Amino acid sequence: MTELFQADDAALAELIAQHPLAWIVAKSAPESAALMPMLLETDAAGRPVALLGHLPKAHPIVGALTQTPRALFLFLGPNAYISPEWLSNKDWGPTWNFATAQITADIAFDDALTDEALSKLVAHMEKGRPSPWTIDSLGPRYESLRGRVIGFRATIKQVSPRFKLGQDEKPTVFAEILRGLGDHPLARWMRRFAGK
Repeated sequence: MTELFQADDAALAELIAQHPLAWIVAKSAPESAALMPMLLETDAAGRPVALLGHLPKAHPIVGALTQTPRALFLFLGPNAYISPEWLSNKDWGPTWNFATAQITADIAFDDALTDEALSKLVAHMEKGRPSPWTIDSLGPRYESLRGRVIGFRATIKQVSPRFKLGQDEKPTVFAEILRGLGDHPLARWMRRFAGK
């Protein structure tokens, strides 16, 4: 992987905050993969240290991760096909721009984390809404639903971000790609990484 497409801790945190849904792949049983939203936890310096989440107790991945806790978390952020049609240079080939991250972490299930994982996730997803919904709105039903999931914290062992956002393009080509993308969410990420 080229250094050109790396991302710093702040960019990784933004990616996960904006696109929290991740594939969780148990190293010992990849066929049991599950899609779940995750929250990134950082230390005082902003470095990623853990992922906070929950899983349905009945899902096969829980058994696999209980036996062998190592998992791969796959995050996909904004992405789009980049068409040569947008460019004045017609011998330029098509590509795909994207922001992604692979995180390897060790999961520790803990029912005592379940309330924290659920309440923090809901607060994150409801942030900025005019009338944010809270778990308290469920009333007595919360306990029934809560009993079906288990919280976990996944201690991060390795982070591999790949942000292919046109950093290697000439300024004229980059500008044409942005025009082609219009208001697509990828355009903002491309501008940020190009410093524009």
